[in-house]
Order: sequence, then structure tokens, then C-alpha cells
Amino acid sequence: MTTTSSSVAGGYQTDFARNTVREGLTIADVFTETVQHTLEHARIPAAHIGVIHVGNAFGQLFTGQGQLGAMPATVEPALWGVPAVRHEAACASGSMAILGAMADLESGRYDVALVLGAEIEKTVDGELGAKYLGAAAWIGQEGQTATFMWPHMFDLLADEYDRRYGLDDRYVRAIAELNVRNARSNPNAQTRGWKFTPESFTDDDTANPPVEGRIRRTDCSAMTDGAAGVMLVSDRYLAAHPDIAARPRAVLAGWGHRTVGLSMQQKLDRSAGEPYVLPHVRQTVLDAFVRAGVADVDQLDLIETHDCFSMSEYAAIDHFGITGPGESWKAVENGELEIGGRIPVNPGGGLIGGGHPVGATGVRMVLDAYKQVTGTAGNYQVAGARTAATLNIGGSTTTCASFVVKGA
Repeated sequence: MTTTSSSVAGGYQTDFARNTVREGLTIADVFTETVQHTLEHARIPAAHIGVIHVGNAFGQLFTGQGQLGAMPATVEPALWGVPAVRHEAACASGSMAILGAMADLESGRYDVALVLGAEIEKTVDGELGAKYLGAAAWIGQEGQTATFMWPHMFDLLADEYDRRYGLDDRYVRAIAELNVRNARSNPNAQTRGWKFTPESFTDDDTANPPVEGRIRRTDCSAMTDGAAGVMLVSDRYLAAHPDIAARPRAVLAGWGHRTVGLSMQQKLDRSAGEPYVLPHVRQTVLDAFVRAGVADVDQLDLIETHDCFSMSEYAAIDHFGITGPGESWKAVENGELEIGGRIPVNPGGGLIGGGHPVGATGVRMVLDAYKQVTGTAGNYQVAGARTAATLNIGGSTTTCASFVVKGA
């Protein structure tokens, strides 16, 4: 059986530091910018696009606008009549859009897919925004006493790590500091101009106040407006367009996708006695590795992972296999995650440093991986990078997706 693959031919990211509400912009304006610039960067005519996949999690709540699969055709007349669909899987919505596009291309149904991820979150205050985002938990069954649902959930994860292995919060805080530091070199990063002090990444209640339990302010990614787009093409399209095949591009060489129940406590209870706290996350990564022919994490040049909270990256470290289970602190202490280290993680700042417009994050991760393996990441380039991996999670790791991205 002949295997086929999907390639990233180009893409675009908006500036995640922008506040669209203050600028008087709407979700339609964000789509207009992202569609136009993705087309320009990929240098593929709109007439060649066979299908569109859109990742968006909370459009109706934050903007009142649904049916966002139709927004590309609304803002770009050349896309009128092109089939499109919106995907929702909380923070993993963008990765679901990429998986849908890959399935379309690799089945032979279409040869070119435009994938967009977008979210506007600054239309409401922080407390109401947190309530909207909390819709991705199991409503009425968990987090009822929490003011902020997701900091509470990842506080539970931190406590579980502490119970099983011991957890020194200094290493969790250090992850946030590294991602904010990396973001300073990223021209699209939300926090690139923000001011911090050394105390901002400590247990100082004034400089870094508690949010929920042991989760503090700089452990959290912030509300973000933004979008990202990538153009995916099939092997058949590349064979018919050698000029495009000759350009820098990246192959989506492997993928993993797992979904489990909504409740965080369900996840923790089911993994009792197992080496990993979240074995389905570990399996998602391994699925991507196997499909890409990657033996282990040391065959990667970098990782883009989901640090909605610094604790989620702490968990990703051992689940990727950078350390043994429960030993993520070792990679932090030894500087292995730094640019120039054994396995750079989130060289552009991740979610804490770079920003987290929920529906866009999975697409942004793949776009950054594409930039890295094609040598076009600019000031946050990992030297010589040819193979990258992503891990994008929705909810309390309810929906998990991982991609291995290789330079072609």
C-alpha cells in the first residue's frame, strides 16, 4: 500500500500582543488578515484550494458569532463555494482542523487545504472570560468551588505529581520564566514587551500572587486575541507543481490523536498505579513518533508543547520521554529545554510567553514547527533544526494531538 503525506507550504500568524477590541476590529477582520497573508506566504492561488478547515473553540461565547467555517468565504470572494468546516475541541481545536485537512488530502479527496485557527477573547473581563473557557470542563461535575476553572484543574495535576513523585514548585516557576524569556525574541509574542522582575517567577505573593492553590499568576497563559493559518498540500499536488515542491516546505510526517473523558479526576483515578500520570498523553506522543519513524525524543531537534499553565509543560516533559516519569525537574535544572540545550522546548515562548488564542494554538504550533525546520524562524531559530514535534491539548488533556514535522 502506498502511503501519502501532507506538507505545509506556508503560513501566517497575527501579532498575539494585539487587542482587537481596542482596535475596533471584529472576528471577521482577524479572518481577513489571516486568509490574505496565508495565501500570500504560501504563494498558492485561492482557486487551487479544495477545502477549508477552521479551528475555533469559543466563538459564540466571546463574539456571538457561530458558523465560522463560513467566515473565510465571507471575507475572501475567491473562496466562495469552497467546502469548509469548523472544528471545536477546546484548546486542541486547531489541531483537529489540521487532522481534518490531512485526512482530506491523504484520502485523495482534495489536494490543497487552507487551515485556519482563530479566537477573540478580550471582549469580556477576565473573570467572565475564565467562565466561558471553563465550558470545556465537565460542567456541574467538577470545579464547582473554583473561581478559575483551569488554574484549579492544573493545580489538581500539580498536587497529583506531588503525591506520586514529589514536586518542587521552583522548577514549575522556572518553566514560565524560560518561556517568557524566549518570547522576547519572537516578534509576534504576546509578552515580548511585558515587564517582569526575578520575583515574578517565585512564590512571592505580591510579585506573583496565587490564582488557585499552588498555581500563580505567571504560571498561567493570558487571554489572547489572534489567529494562525497554514496551507497544506498533497503529494499529488506537489508532483503536478514542481515549482512549489522546490520551495522550502515541511512534511507532517506523523500524528497522534487521543480523546478521553472530560473529568480531570477520572483521568487521575484511571492512571493510579501506572508509571505516567496521563498515559493517554504519552500514547498520543508515541503514536506520532511511530508514524513518523522517530525512535525517541532524542531524534527531535525541538518541541512545541502546550503550556497553558507551566504545570502542563512540566507534565509534557516526562510524557515526551525527555526524563523518566516524575523526573521533569531534572531537564529544567540541567538546562536541557533551553535554546542550545539537549531538546529546546517552546523556543518562541509557547503559550505563556507567546500567547494562547485558544482556537489558533494548534495551528500556530505547526506553523512554528514549519518555520523551524525550514530555517525561517528568525531570532528564535533553533540552529540546524530539521525535525520538530508538537503537543496540543484540549481541556484537562481530554483531547490530545501531536504532530512530527520534518523539513522536506
